[in-house]
Amino acid sequence: MKVIASLILAAFATVASAQERDWSSPQQPFTIYGNTHYVGTGGISAVLVTSPKGHILVDGTTAKGADVVAANIRTLGFKLKDVKYILSTHSHEDHAGGISALQKLTGATVLAGAANVETLRTGVSPRSDPQFGSLSNFAGSAKVRAVADGEVVKLGPLAVTAHSTPGHTEGGTTWTWQSCEAGKCRNVVFADSLTAVSADSYRFTDHPEVVAALRGSFEVVEKLSCDIAIAAHPEVNDMWGRQQRAAQEGNAAYVDNGACRAIAAAGRKRLETRLASEQR
Repeated sequence: MKVIASLILAAFATVASAQERDWSSPQQPFTIYGNTHYVGTGGISAVLVTSPKGHILVDGTTAKGADVVAANIRTLGFKLKDVKYILSTHSHEDHAGGISALQKLTGATVLAGAANVETLRTGVSPRSDPQFGSLSNFAGSAKVRAVADGEVVKLGPLAVTAHSTPGHTEGGTTWTWQSCEAGKCRNVVFADSLTAVSADSYRFTDHPEVVAALRGSFEVVEKLSCDIAIAAHPEVNDMWGRQQRAAQEGNAAYVDNGACRAIAAAGRKRLETRLASEQR
C-alpha cells in the first residue's frame, strides 16, 4: 500500500505541473467496465455511464475539452441528446470548464455539491477556495442544482450516489455506482480531487476548517466499496498504464480494490507534508 501511495503521490506532482493544452488533448474513448466508458481528454477524466433509458456524464473537462468529450460520446455510438445528467466533482476550470457547452449540447441537468452550485452557474470561484487568485474563470452553466451527501441520482436502471468530499473545493463530490458485465458487477468510484493545492499566499494552517474537511474526505474515500477507481486526473490512478495492460488482461486491468485507499493515503501524505512545510 505504501508503494502504491508513493506512486500516486508522484502522479499528483505530475498533475500539478501539467499544462492546460495537455488537459485538453484528444483521447480516444474506451470502455472501462460494462456500461462505464472513458470519454475524457488525455489529461482530465470524464466518464459516460450508459443505459437504454438515458446516460449520465461525470465531469466535463476543460472548455476546449468539451469538443473532445462530445466527439467521444458520438464515437462510442451514443447520442448527446440521451445524456440526461452531468455530474460535477468540483468547480475548477479543468474539470468544469466544458460543462456549460456540454449542457447546451445535451440539455442535461447539472448536479453538484451545494457549495459549488454558484460557481458552476457563474464560472467564478469564491474567495474561500484555497486556489482563489490563481484560478481561471469559465463559462457558467444553466440548469444547475445541488445534491445532498448520500443522494442517489436515478435514471432508468442507473443509480449513482453522491458522496460529499470537500476540501479541494467546498462542494467537492465523489460519485459511485455499479457496472455489470457478464453477470459480474463491480463497484465504481469516480474520485474527486483530494489534493491540498493552493495559491502561493494561502496557508492551510490558517484554515483549520479546510484541513478538517480534507481529512474527513480522505476517510470517506478510503472507506468506499471500491473495485474500480477513476481519478479526476487520470494519471493519479495510472489510467494510461491500466489501459495498456487491458490489451492483454482485458478489463481486469482496471480492477484494484486497494486503489481508493491508496488515493486517500497519497492525499493525506501530501496534506501533512504541506502542513509541516508551513511550520518552517
